[in-house]
Order: sequence, then C-alpha cells, then structure tokens
Amino acid sequence: MHGNPMPDSYVYVTEEGVTRHYADGSVEALAWEDVVEVRVVAETGEDVNFILLDRDGEGCVVPRSATDATFLARLRYLPDFDLDRLHVAADSARDGVVVVWRSPDPPSALPDLEYD
Repeated sequence: MHGNPMPDSYVYVTEEGVTRHYADGSVEALAWEDVVEVRVVAETGEDVNFILLDRDGEGCVVPRSATDATFLARLRYLPDFDLDRLHVAADSARDGVVVVWRSPDPPSALPDLEYD
C-alpha cells in the first residue's frame, strides 16, 4: 500500500459545531451554542489539545495539529474569547490543563476530567 497512513481522527468545524471522528468509529461532537468552557491540555511528548466542554462536562477534543483558520475564527464568536490567550497557553503548554475561556453564564462547576 502506498501513500500516507490513515490518520487516527478527523475534525470537522461547521457553523453549528465541532465534530471529531476517530478511526475506531467513535464520534465526539459539540454545538457551538453549548460550549461553556475551552481548555488547553498538554502532556509531555504529545500534541497540545483544545477541549471544548458543555454544561455537563461532555465535549470534544481538538488536537492543535487539526486546527485551522475556520476553527480559530469560530472560537472568536464565543463572548469575549481571547485568541491571544489561547495561543499563549498553547505555545507555553506543559503538562497540565489551562482554562482559557469560560462562558459568562457557566455552570456552578465542571468536573476535572481525565485525558488519555
């Protein structure tokens, strides 16, 4: 077989939301209107991930390597979203989680999530 190996996931960004399809057939999806928090997550030797969460702590993991101008432009529609803060957090990411945006009307608490 020739060519590039099949990627482990695909990320689709639309006006309605973000969807990530994994090679195993599983899917994560989140509508923009449901996003209440954006996190930057980093682990040594791994790609930086952007985590979009809803009120129940469910969400969509978007690898930085899968982001494009459409994804970044759409984030700017979130109230008072600061792209510079996102870039600084991603560029200086070390092991851990940084919350870069919360909805002006967030839920009382979002769970601390474990990331694979």
